[in-house]
Amino acid sequence: MMGLVTVIHIIVCALLIVLILIQSGRGGGLVENFSGIESMLGTKTNAFLTKTTTVLSVLFFTTCLTLAFLSIRQSRSLMRDVLAEKPVLSGNVTAPMAVTLATNSTK
Repeated sequence: MMGLVTVIHIIVCALLIVLILIQSGRGGGLVENFSGIESMLGTKTNAFLTKTTTVLSVLFFTTCLTLAFLSIRQSRSLMRDVLAEKPVLSGNVTAPMAVTLATNSTK
């Protein structure tokens, strides 16, 4: 279930990014660079892009909340299966210089 929602979330994110970049805003957007986009989508391009962006943003928030809810229900750590590694010490281990000096000065 979580994998399906994650795939849908990624697709919605990619489509939302593309639609937001295509829309013309104050700076003109990418629509001005593509002169044939209005002929492909018709004269109501801005209305179509706005409605599609609204639908995709609702889907984005829905998948975000669903993923958050599913991860809380699982209540397990991603690092649970990773074993803690103990440092391997080889050879003679000596105390650091500061500790050695501090112990020598107290004697």
